[in-house]
Amino acid sequence: MRSTFAFTLGALLVLASPAFAQPTPWAQPGETAIDPYAVDNANAGAEPLAEGAVFEAFGGVEGVSRIIDDLVDRSVIDPRLEEIFKPTDLVRLRRTLKEQVCFILGGPCAYTGRDMASSHKDLGVTTAEFNALVENLQGAMDAAGVPFRAQNRLLAKLAPMKGDVVER
Repeated sequence: MRSTFAFTLGALLVLASPAFAQPTPWAQPGETAIDPYAVDNANAGAEPLAEGAVFEAFGGVEGVSRIIDDLVDRSVIDPRLEEIFKPTDLVRLRRTLKEQVCFILGGPCAYTGRDMASSHKDLGVTTAEFNALVENLQGAMDAAGVPFRAQNRLLAKLAPMKGDVVER
C-alpha cells in the first residue's frame, strides 16, 4: 500500500513538471503542444451576436462544424494559401475556428484559442491571402446553404480582425 502511494505520488510529480507538460484540457488528440496562454472569450476578436437566428441559419453547432471543415479543406489545397497552411496544426485550427465562429454567432461555445494578433504573428499574411480565405469561407457558407444576410452578419464581425491578421 505504501509503495503504491509513493509510486503514484512520484508519477504525479514527474508528470506535473514542465518537462512533461500535458496538453491543455481543451486540446484534442493530435494537437501539437504550444506555450500556455490566457484563455478568454475576448481572444475571439469580436463580441457574440445577441440574436440566435443567425446561429440557427448556420445550422447550429453541427452546421458551423461542417462549414469550418469545408473552409479548411478548401484552404489547404488553395494555391494562394497552401504555404501558410502547410506548417499549421490543422487539428487545433479546426477546433479553434469552430469555437470562434460558434461563439461569435452567439452559439453555446466558448473560445479557447489565442488572440488573433499572437496566433497570426510571423505568418506574414498578406491582404490577398486574407481575401482568399474570406472567399473560401464564402464558398463554404454558400455550399452549406447559409443565407446571404446571415453570411454578411458573420463577415461583418470578422472583417475588423484583418488588422491583427495581415502583416504585410
